[in-house]
Amino acid sequence: MASSVSTTSFPAEAVPQAPEDPLFGLMRAYRADDSPDKVDLGIGAYRDDNAKPWVLPVVKKADEILRNDPNLNHEYLPIAGLASFTNKAGELLLGPSSPAFEEKRVSSTQTISGTGAVHLGALFLAKFYKVNGASRTVYLSNPTWANHNQIFTNVGLSITTYPYFDKKTKGLDIEGMKRALADAPERSIILLHACAHNPTGVDPTEEQWREIADVMAAKKHFPFFDCAYQGFASGDLDRDADAIRYFVEKGFELLIAQSFAKNFGLYGERAGCFHYVAPPSPQAAEITTRVASQLAILQRSEISNPPIYGARIASTVLNDKALFEEWKENLRTMSGRILTMRKALRTKLEELGTPGTWNHITDQIGMFSFTGLSETQVLRLREEFHVYMTKNGRISMAGLNTRNVEYFAKAVDKIVRETQ
Repeated sequence: MASSVSTTSFPAEAVPQAPEDPLFGLMRAYRADDSPDKVDLGIGAYRDDNAKPWVLPVVKKADEILRNDPNLNHEYLPIAGLASFTNKAGELLLGPSSPAFEEKRVSSTQTISGTGAVHLGALFLAKFYKVNGASRTVYLSNPTWANHNQIFTNVGLSITTYPYFDKKTKGLDIEGMKRALADAPERSIILLHACAHNPTGVDPTEEQWREIADVMAAKKHFPFFDCAYQGFASGDLDRDADAIRYFVEKGFELLIAQSFAKNFGLYGERAGCFHYVAPPSPQAAEITTRVASQLAILQRSEISNPPIYGARIASTVLNDKALFEEWKENLRTMSGRILTMRKALRTKLEELGTPGTWNHITDQIGMFSFTGLSETQVLRLREEFHVYMTKNGRISMAGLNTRNVEYFAKAVDKIVRETQ
């Protein structure tokens, strides 16, 4: 009789206990808090003025159209996804009249939201970015979305950072950023946030984007745009895509990760796209075809076929003129509420005479704001006022509303006065 095996192939020294994801740990702690005053400023999802998730009215209409479609089925999508969705997603970013489409320089692949798009791009770079003289190090802004770090390192790419947030001005360190890009080895991979930078809420101006492009062109750097907030940042889809369109206009070869979680409220449906744009050349169409073929193989081995329902919702809206216009109005509603909360928070802090300057609250854009609060201050806010935010002082503006913004401002005022 064979003896039972009592030892594991995965001892602690081989598979150590991983730390809990900080953001999901914060969410868990918030849910466990039974204080009636608790405030959730960590969540990266839109909330209405009642602190509730908001299903966009246009999404409800699209959902109704789909559910009443007698031909609706749940068959597999092609590996590259729903073409009526990916085609319009590309047009949304580049503009429908972009020469890149006419010249067949764009390949679009449906992904598991923006995270899946970044991951697919990372896989592609890890396997194929091997041109002579190219640096395989990915340059990330300091700070950046925390998940960027592990997505790239998990596929074997090395990462480093370039200066981005200026702690003194609480704005963009444009000179530090340009200097780092100029000093980086030629053909380095540069990860750029297209708009509504996460976590700082600090975006380059139109002129600064052009300065960044000039430096990158001089060093032949490879841009990889992460676009998670188009239309959600300023309320204007075209304005939020300006940086990407300028880089394409300048002839860059580039990658784009695109999410529809925030701007459609399709968080759990995981609707996203990954786009490759070839540089202008007589061989552009052939290059794009080859790239698309390899992306399909990578996608096949990872998820086989992308999920269909969120893509159908977005496609229904993007391909219907009336629904598309209604969507833009819904975007203005969300971005407008965020802007209102920024103004309210700044006004209340200034009325209280809270030490420091608070103009950065309204200077920044998008869902998040880098408050400038220290980790010690953040922890005291949690312990004394049940305010939950990430340790680096980032808050989700969507967590503020007309009922809690004054409470939060007074809490910040007290803590800042006692710890300055």
